[in-house]
Amino acid sequence: MRVFVINPGSTSTKVALYDDGNAVVAKEFQHDKAELAEFDRVMEQHDFRMAAIRSVLDEAGVDPASMDGVAGRGGMLHALEGGVYEVNDEMLHDLQQARYGEHPCNLGAVLARELAEEWGVPAYIVDPVVTDELMDAARFTGLPGLRRRSLFHALNQRGTARTTAAKFGISYESSNFIVCHMGGGISIGAHRQGRVVDVINALDGEGPFSPERTGGLPVIPILDMVESGERSTSELKQIILREGGVYAHLGTNDLRDVVKRMDDGDEQARQVFMALAYGIARYMASLAPALADENGVVEVAGVVLTGGLARSEPLVAEISRMVSYLGPVSVVTGDEEMASLAGGAVRVLEGIETARIYVAEPV
Repeated sequence: MRVFVINPGSTSTKVALYDDGNAVVAKEFQHDKAELAEFDRVMEQHDFRMAAIRSVLDEAGVDPASMDGVAGRGGMLHALEGGVYEVNDEMLHDLQQARYGEHPCNLGAVLARELAEEWGVPAYIVDPVVTDELMDAARFTGLPGLRRRSLFHALNQRGTARTTAAKFGISYESSNFIVCHMGGGISIGAHRQGRVVDVINALDGEGPFSPERTGGLPVIPILDMVESGERSTSELKQIILREGGVYAHLGTNDLRDVVKRMDDGDEQARQVFMALAYGIARYMASLAPALADENGVVEVAGVVLTGGLARSEPLVAEISRMVSYLGPVSVVTGDEEMASLAGGAVRVLEGIETARIYVAEPV
């Protein structure tokens, strides 16, 4: 099976060609923020990103007749169960109209569909960021009408959990995992026998602080800030999502800088680093009840650390010290998102899994 994979990110476009599960072509384009700023909407970046993709295809001499499918990163759609979805017209319409939000990942399905139609093969998305398999108890808040949302690094989390399960010689669909994706945002998922039944949401201000996000904050003091005029809601949103966390404390969102400063004796850097590790461990542990069986027994086959921050050995060591009692800790720092996209498409093409059909919600 030959599958071409497209993963558009905020400032990058990753592409890869998988042949029988092996990446035989792989390329990552880093886009200048100033260059992307010239586009008012994400969809206006289409030609710019497609030109980069076609340059890889031309350079590699990819024969369209040899292709079996194309997989793109899933975008901002309405809440969906995890799995593989065929890219259809309803999905493209919702993404092109940014019906559920603007994000570069919206281009994944659009770019994949264009190539797939040229090559006469199907196009898919796999485990989009809006994957929602929360158990009912996880949706409630203390305020009627305000429900918790499932927004997390679903593609990476499920891919790393599958990788870990395979390493252990067990089935992902019959085992429990706690997976933590640690990047600019941090999301944590409770994976119970193939379903992600609770998540620490990476976008709604939940969980630990990250290199550039505040994580959960005390609500009353925040309301006091708004009421007093100290901060506007727009300023707070910017801080919560882009200028909080490690950056707010130390003026950098690069953990390598933090570790160097800590090693050089910077006490504030040490405190922020330890608080970062503790917060991640604390929220990982908080998901253990989601994996309890009817007798209250919690069985965790593995605890998985992934994402860019998982490359930091000091951070991994500190978190592992605090969560290893939950289960064996595995670190997966490979590019699982690309392999997961290809793997999902192959499972459908080989008849192991059936592609789901996206149905747009009524307007």
